[in-house]
Amino acid sequence: MSGIKLINVTEEIVRGLVSFLLHGVEYQTFCHCEQCEMDVNAIVLNVLPARYVTSNETRDAVFKQMSTPENLEEINKQIIRALHIVKQYPKHP
Repeated sequence: MSGIKLINVTEEIVRGLVSFLLHGVEYQTFCHCEQCEMDVNAIVLNVLPARYVTSNETRDAVFKQMSTPENLEEINKQIIRALHIVKQYPKHP
């Protein structure tokens, strides 16, 4: 193996924003278990296009490109939609 790895920049952004939102005041009543958080991530990542890169330099460029207000607004919209789905249909009692 060469040490080159695949990095999904979309996943990094989504996981960071989901974690940030779940620890904010707006979602204090939302379940904070790992299952619910991962379900939110999965729902969002199944909607948004993946952006895979193979180097940290490319990752930084794509991260900057994806961090526009328009892109972040769409990502946040999808996260909020997923939060409502998981809250309504949790995979645990």
